[in-house]
Amino acid sequence: MRTNVLACIDGSKHTTSVCDYAAWASRQLDASLVLLHILPKREPTLLYNISGAATLSMQDNVIKELEDLDAKRAALAKAHSQQILDQAAQHVVESGYPSPRTIQQEGRIVEELEQYDDYCQLLVLGRQGANEDDSTHRLGSHVEQVIRTTDKPLLLTLDKFVQPKKVMLAFDGSKTTRKGLDMLTSSPLFKGLECHLVMVAGPDPQNLEQLEVARLQLEEAGLKAVSALLQGEVKQNLLAYQEKQDIDLLVMGAYGHSRIRRWLLGSITNLMLKESCQPMLILR
Repeated sequence: MRTNVLACIDGSKHTTSVCDYAAWASRQLDASLVLLHILPKREPTLLYNISGAATLSMQDNVIKELEDLDAKRAALAKAHSQQILDQAAQHVVESGYPSPRTIQQEGRIVEELEQYDDYCQLLVLGRQGANEDDSTHRLGSHVEQVIRTTDKPLLLTLDKFVQPKKVMLAFDGSKTTRKGLDMLTSSPLFKGLECHLVMVAGPDPQNLEQLEVARLQLEEAGLKAVSALLQGEVKQNLLAYQEKQDIDLLVMGAYGHSRIRRWLLGSITNLMLKESCQPMLILR
């Protein structure tokens, strides 16, 4: 059965980049591309009679007008949503990719995306939304919620598409980063890319051995692999290495389940999300 790459778009300036990365990923994975736009669920306008002077017939007339306005707003919102989807689909086709499927939903983004966990192989989302400012280091309010709830790999994009050529995995020998290593070796998403394994730890022989075993695993899978063991502060080293090596895509582990692991791993992932100027693939 053919798999799907699901791109969640919102009509902001980041929509084009989300579509481009999702289209690239769908071609790498030989998967179908699906564009999803989620409309916020609108609450009906309520009428409160605080004066006690309005008659029942007057209230009925006002309530009817409010209902009509709510219906018109809902219809306009759906029409705008469809326009966003149509324009995004046209951009994908004009970029040389097959026409994607489009889906329109209404509700909260986290709840709506949960129902697609069994549907998609990869979820693509902008790191900032339509209502966020232009700060590169500001996360959209939805991002952390989605990271914590989805079980799928999550590709978080910025506002400019650059076709990935070099990918970096922040490797620490943990179960999560070994899962990332397995994904690098098994997924066609990384075919043709140069893979960098970076560990920030002490110059312990055991760390060197883990890193070398991981590098050989990548090479045995037919990938060009580079490894580096760095000492010092984790975030600064990862950011410096990324910039020096012109890394196009970062691979990081998501938040763990234990309280201590969630604090340690989650803090580094959060810092990299906020301070890295490259798209990031988050793994659970």
